[in-house]
Amino acid sequence: MMEQVGKVISTDADGWVRVEVQMKSACSHCSQSDSCGTSAISKAFNPRVQQFSLPTNEHYAIGTLLKLGLPESVILKAAALVYLLPLIGLFIGGVLGSGIAASLDINLDATSALFAVIVALLAWRYGKYRAVLMEQSAQPVILANLGCAIATDGVNCHS
Repeated sequence: MMEQVGKVISTDADGWVRVEVQMKSACSHCSQSDSCGTSAISKAFNPRVQQFSLPTNEHYAIGTLLKLGLPESVILKAAALVYLLPLIGLFIGGVLGSGIAASLDINLDATSALFAVIVALLAWRYGKYRAVLMEQSAQPVILANLGCAIATDGVNCHS
């Protein structure tokens, strides 16, 4: 289970809570972040923020920190779609291009390479599309109530 801490930003009477999660990059965890060029580029951009609406049976005050979980299988399947599908498309496109070049008696290498790249790009686009759909349909779950943050920007989360 992949875990992340989120902050409650709103609630409603129907049993739904809106949670905001700061997406962190790996650059903030490395001891070399002060001298790393990648870290400098990462810090130049605003951190990504995602918001989720989650069903709940409990009432959470605004500003409450919640531990959220998402099954690792969703992330692994999405990664497999985005990385493995283009690789398979590259091989299939190369074989397809080779067959077409042999039947039309044209340049075998150029046709194989062209078809390999085209099919790999199409497979990548399809894999990315399916991965986005898969991640959108995956619903995080609330694992634990972590209470209020020390500095809640003037928000009283005990109400």
